Amino acid sequence: MQILVNGETRELPTARTVADMVTELALPAPTLLIEHNGTALHRSEWPARPLAEGDRIELLRVVAGG
Repeated sequence: MQILVNGETRELPTARTVADMVTELALPAPTLLIEHNGTALHRSEWPARPLAEGDRIELLRVVAGG
């Protein structure tokens, strides 16, 4: 399946949910904010949120510091 991640087409052969995508792309889950097709998701929603061909994902990485 192909989806857009931060404007770039990505091939995800096994991901079926947002949580699967995070795992498949080896993303640092504790530091991520994810928007799926224009809707911001809480981390608890990731496992139940299905992905479909052509979906749009925006990833933001939260970094704290001083």
